[in-house]
Amino acid sequence: MYPWSTADDEHGGSPHMHLACSECYVVVSGCGRLETLSDRGSTTTELHPGDVVWFTPGTIHRAVNDGGLRVIVVMQNSGLPEAGDADAASLLDADGSPSPDRARARARARARARKDLAVEGFTELKRQWRRGNRSAYEDFCAAAVRLVQPRLDTWEKTVNDGALAAARTALRQIDALRRDDFNHLFNAKVSRIAQPPVQTLGMCGFLRAYGGICRVGTRECGTR
Repeated sequence: MYPWSTADDEHGGSPHMHLACSECYVVVSGCGRLETLSDRGSTTTELHPGDVVWFTPGTIHRAVNDGGLRVIVVMQNSGLPEAGDADAASLLDADGSPSPDRARARARARARARKDLAVEGFTELKRQWRRGNRSAYEDFCAAAVRLVQPRLDTWEKTVNDGALAAARTALRQIDALRRDDFNHLFNAKVSRIAQPPVQTLGMCGFLRAYGGICRVGTRECGTR
């Protein structure tokens, strides 16, 4: 996770939210905190080695790095986060209203600038919540939905070709086992995806994203 200092005297990356994907942290080393805001309010969850923490769509979140925090991130719906299911808290102006200018700035800015804008927006959203203004969070969600509307057909195809196809294959296999048909066991195989050589800048930290594609029922398996 980023060791960068933030405007609120913490260290970390850009608060953001996913609209259709759950996310999981497996803490490898170091320590830190997961700060979140959802319809249930604001929470802080400690992160220590060996911890597994996950959260569902609608959770605005950021990882705070208190020292050497390293995590393995597991995302739902393979490929969907990379297809744009991540909206930074900087989508809103400080008064809680949607801001197209901020959305455009997010796209152009470097990771540090994006982090600063997102922390500012996240801090204001939490402040509004503490004041009893739930509409700020709701407005943020509405703005995020409007932003991703053009991507929804692509998202649907990603889920159909990935997670849903895998689930359907498993159900067919279960049905076959009921009939004492276990021929699929003779197609067992081992696949490998090498560690990505390029480190990229993610929302919360430096990434080596495993973008493996293994389509159910095909031999297509590789990296993006």
